Amino acid sequence: MSTQLPSSFTELPDSGGHFGPYGGSFVPEILSQPLNELTAAYEEAKKDESFQKELFDLLKDFVGRPTPLYFAKRMTEFLGGPKIYMKREDLCHTGAHKINNSLGQVLLARRMGKTRIIAETGAGQHGVATATVAAMFGLDCVVYMGEVDMERQALNVYRMRRLGAKVVGVTSGQKTLKDAISEAMRDWVSNIHNTHYIIGSALGAHPYPMMVRDFQSVIGREARAQILEKEGRLPDHLVACVGGGSNAIGLFFPFLDDASVQMTGVEAGGLGSGLGEHAARFNGGMLGILQGTKTYVLQDDEGQISLTHSVSAGLDYAAVGPEHAWLKDLGRVKYTEIKDQEAVDALGNLSKWEGILPALESAHAVAYAIRLAKEMDKDQIMIVNCSGRGDKDVQELAAWEKRQLEASGQ
Repeated sequence: MSTQLPSSFTELPDSGGHFGPYGGSFVPEILSQPLNELTAAYEEAKKDESFQKELFDLLKDFVGRPTPLYFAKRMTEFLGGPKIYMKREDLCHTGAHKINNSLGQVLLARRMGKTRIIAETGAGQHGVATATVAAMFGLDCVVYMGEVDMERQALNVYRMRRLGAKVVGVTSGQKTLKDAISEAMRDWVSNIHNTHYIIGSALGAHPYPMMVRDFQSVIGREARAQILEKEGRLPDHLVACVGGGSNAIGLFFPFLDDASVQMTGVEAGGLGSGLGEHAARFNGGMLGILQGTKTYVLQDDEGQISLTHSVSAGLDYAAVGPEHAWLKDLGRVKYTEIKDQEAVDALGNLSKWEGILPALESAHAVAYAIRLAKEMDKDQIMIVNCSGRGDKDVQELAAWEKRQLEASGQ
């Protein structure tokens, strides 16, 4: 694999959706034409000032953008390292960054004359965001969700149904995000004439990784302007959790050409290093194709997709977005992992230090930020993406604590 640095990190993907050797479009023939139509529609929408204005206005008036860049004063003082800022995506309408992408895609679906929306969801935040925008525009909405995730994210299942969406439980495979995506793709193949599939992360066949990245890059554009206003300079380090990778690439993308800004994506280290115990694609994964794209995939030697595990449903997926794979190979972004217990502990610490209850997904980024702060100087600056709020995780946290007590014999 080539590691030659490009003239600009923001020049890809190419016309075929490739990020170096990654990405592309590996789909059944029946989906090739719809994907080509979607690519053409998106390219037109990017140049359409009325489309961009409507999106901007809705992000401001409906979603609540710009989200604050909050100085975590007590966290900074407790850790004794760099100044730590939190990009507060948890304050978006519906509670996470997911609505940035769902809103952009529903506008695109309407532009294409689609009357029905489908989506997949793991942690439920993308499902809630999609159900929200579908209700806003009066479109039918079906959300696919693994039954395991439905149980541990029951609050979000209720929210989706109250918003008018039909939530379909997926009973195949591991009954988590990968399986929900597979069911959503089957639906799309059968209903292409009137249906748009809103993929929730920077995954899938072209143009989805590019399109989701572009809609989520509002995070990084705002953070860049905000830190320049607050500090008069760029940050030294950016930290974000990585499942499929939409919140991370959204924060990183506008900074990629700034060589002074280091970046770390944090995967789910789960319970251990063995296949099936974690969801860290860059630790044990290998080149493969999953659900339309070529990227790092957790799989066995025969190419069978591995089971995954994370305490956070949104990070519990066997593949990572292809742009992240490319950035990892180039060395532009560092990727690491955080175990379940460390993420749970970080969630508790941030809650007590700052009065912010982050999502379990975001807590992985917070945990690494705590670790990283010990290696940085006081005159440095770190931005952590708080990609979602933790209300949805209270039930799972209570179950986690109960299991830990039982395991310790208390």
